[in-house]
Amino acid sequence: MWSASVFTLYPEMFPGPLGQSMSGTALANGLWSLEAIDIRDHGLGRHRAVDDTPAGGGPGMVLRADVLASSLDARLAAEDPRPRLLLSPRGQTLTQKLARRWADGPGIVLVCGRFEGVDERVIEGRGLTEISIGDYILSGGEIAALTLLDACVRLLPGVMGKLESGEDESFENGLLEYPHYTRPRDWEGRGIPDVLLSGDHAKIAKWRRAQAEDLTRARRPDLWAARETE
Repeated sequence: MWSASVFTLYPEMFPGPLGQSMSGTALANGLWSLEAIDIRDHGLGRHRAVDDTPAGGGPGMVLRADVLASSLDARLAAEDPRPRLLLSPRGQTLTQKLARRWADGPGIVLVCGRFEGVDERVIEGRGLTEISIGDYILSGGEIAALTLLDACVRLLPGVMGKLESGEDESFENGLLEYPHYTRPRDWEGRGIPDVLLSGDHAKIAKWRRAQAEDLTRARRPDLWAARETE
């Protein structure tokens, strides 16, 4: 079973939206498992403190290395093969390729940062790989963790209704996805492109490919440039 362990100060945020729809059904049916671990269980003192002021001064607080390491060590075996990922705005950007790589493995360990950041020593000492979901700042890593988990879980065998439903999605082949249409045939003076009603599957495939390429060139020139250099 593909398993996810999430280390967080807010375990009640999980499974959250992952308990609904396809991912929720898959979770209930045992296609994957999720445990949310409260870092504060290893907090210090009466108030279970998990953070302290930044060395060298500055605003905010920093998640302590000793507290986070104790939490990780208590729940993860040394031989656990799952990648250990720290959700961080300075990390490598999450991509579909990474999501597919992790989905093809045994699962993932996610650490949700809070405050100004995490003590650098525990990142190095426990082999955490920093991952970002985009160039913006969130209040903590929990929402980012939910995003990363959703990207992986939907790729697990048996989660999506049809395996081929994901093959033409945006980013799977380096292109944005082509436009979709359904009934009614005419809506507010707008019709479905004739080629999609032709029944000619070769022409439909060619049209969809051309649309995907045009959209990618217009909206994501970075993706298009990367394809041309391959």
